[in-house]
Amino acid sequence: MTEFATEHLIIAPILIPFFAGALMLLYEDRQRRAKLVISLGAAFAMLIVSVELLTRAKTHGLAGGRDIGFYLLSDWAAPFGIVLVVDRLSAMMLVLTGLLALPALIYSAAGWHRQGQHFHALFQFLLMGLAGAFLAGDLFNLFVFFEVLLAASYGLLLHGSGQLKVRAGLHYIAINLTASLFFLIGVSLIYGVTGTLNMAQLSTLIASLSEADRPLFHLGATMLGLAFLVKAGIWPLSFWLPTTYMAGAAPVAAMFAIMTKVGVYVILRLSMLMFGAAAGPSAGFGAEVLVVGGMATVAFGLTGVLASQGLGRMAAHLVLISSGTVLAITGFALAGGGTAMLAGALYYLVSSTVAISALFLLIEPMSREEGGIAAMLALTADAYGLDLKDEDNQPEVGLAIPGTLTVLGLCFGACLLVLAGLPPLSGFLGKLAMLGGVLGADTGTEGWVFVTLMLLSGLATLIGLIRVGIQTFWASEGVVPRVLALEIAPVLALVGMTILLTLEGNDSLRFMESTARALQSPAIYAEGVMQAPRVEEIQE
Repeated sequence: MTEFATEHLIIAPILIPFFAGALMLLYEDRQRRAKLVISLGAAFAMLIVSVELLTRAKTHGLAGGRDIGFYLLSDWAAPFGIVLVVDRLSAMMLVLTGLLALPALIYSAAGWHRQGQHFHALFQFLLMGLAGAFLAGDLFNLFVFFEVLLAASYGLLLHGSGQLKVRAGLHYIAINLTASLFFLIGVSLIYGVTGTLNMAQLSTLIASLSEADRPLFHLGATMLGLAFLVKAGIWPLSFWLPTTYMAGAAPVAAMFAIMTKVGVYVILRLSMLMFGAAAGPSAGFGAEVLVVGGMATVAFGLTGVLASQGLGRMAAHLVLISSGTVLAITGFALAGGGTAMLAGALYYLVSSTVAISALFLLIEPMSREEGGIAAMLALTADAYGLDLKDEDNQPEVGLAIPGTLTVLGLCFGACLLVLAGLPPLSGFLGKLAMLGGVLGADTGTEGWVFVTLMLLSGLATLIGLIRVGIQTFWASEGVVPRVLALEIAPVLALVGMTILLTLEGNDSLRFMESTARALQSPAIYAEGVMQAPRVEEIQE
C-alpha cells in the first residue's frame, strides 16, 4: 500500500487550485486581500508539488522506480477507469505552469485584480484546467480539463472593461467553441473505431487496425488535431490570437503565454504515442502538415512582428513564432528525426514561454503615462458601479522602484536576447540545439527552409523589439513612469529564470534529451499505464 500511496501526489496539482478556487467563491468580492493570500498560497503549493513530481521523474522515483507515474481514480484499472499520468514531459509542463502563475499573481496585486469580479477564483480554475490537461491519460478527461481551462480563460480575458476586450472575447469564445466541436467529433470517431479513449491503449492498437477502419481513425485524429492546432495558433487558424492576447490584462496575458503550449503539448504527446515508428501503416501520419504548418506559422509570426507598431501585438506574434517552431520540430521528429532536435525544441519551448510571459508583464509599465493605472481602475469602477472613495477600490499603493528606466531597460533587453536567439542567454542555446539537430538529420529541403526561417525570425524579432526599445527608452519625452516593486519584481523573477536556465543549460538539455527519447519510445508510456496496479492488488 505504501508504494501506491506516494502516487496520490499526482492528483494534488488538480485538487489544490480546485479547492482554493471554490473556497474563494465564498468570499465577498471586496475581500481581495484574503483572496490574494489564498491564491498565492495555492499557487506556491502547486509549484512545490510539481517540483517534487519533476524530481521523481528525473530520478525514476515514480511508481516504484518506473519512468511513468500513475493515479487510478476510484481504483479502476486502466483502461476502464480514469487514470492520471505523469512523466518527464508532463512534470516539466506542470513546473512551467507554476513558475508563470506566481509572478502573474504577484503582478496582479498592483491593482489588476481589482478590475473585475472573481479574478483569483478564475485564475485558480485556469491552473486546475492546465494541470488536468497535462496529467490526463485519456481523451475524454483531456476534453473535460480542456473545457475547464477554456471556461476560466473566457472570464479572465473579459476581466475589466473596454470594447477591445469584449470584441476579442467574443471572437475567442466563438473560435474555441468551434474547436471543441471538432474535438468531440474526433473523439467520437476514434472511440467508434477502437472502442477506447485511453491514450496508452490507443498507442498499442493502431498498428493492428484493419484497412477498412484506418481511414476513419485517421479522420478522427485529423479532427482532434485540428481542435488543438487552433489552440496552438497554427497558420491559417491563428487569426484570432494576436488581438485576443493583446486585449487581456497584463497578468492574464502572461498566463496565456502557456495556453498555446497546451495545444502544442497535446499534439506532441498524441503524435508520438499514436503515429510513431511502431504505428505500422499510420507511422508518420500528419508529419508533413506539422512541418509545413509550423513553418508557415513562423513566417506569419515574423511578418507580424515587423508590421506591429505596439509591443502588445508584437508579443502576441512572438507567441506564434514560438508555437510554430515547436510544431515544425514535432513534424520533423515524427517523420523520423533524431532526439537532438526534439530536445532543443523542448528547451526552447520553456525558455521562450518564460520570456514572452515577462514581455507581457512589461507592456503596461513601458507604455505607462502618468496616472495610467488609476485611469483604468476608474473606468472599471464606473462599469461596475463601484465607489472609488472606498479604500478597497483605490489603486494599490506600494514602493516605487528607483532607476525605473534602467531596470525596465535591462529586463526588456534580456527578453530581447532570449526571443531573438542571441548569445549568451537560453534562447541562443535552444535555437542552436534545434538547428544542429535539423542539420544533422536527413530533413532535405524542408530542413534548410526551416533553418532559414529560424534565422529570419531571430532577425525580425531583433529589429522589432529594438524599434520598440528605442521609442520607449531613447525617444521618450523624459517622463519617468512610476512603477511599483510589485510590478517589476515578477518580471525580474522571470528574467532570472531564463538566466538560471542558461547557467544550467547542460543539465537542462540532458533532461530534455531524456524526455525526447521517452517520447520517441511510446512503449514506455503504454506499459507504464497499462501495468498500473490497483490498490487491492498491492495490498494482496
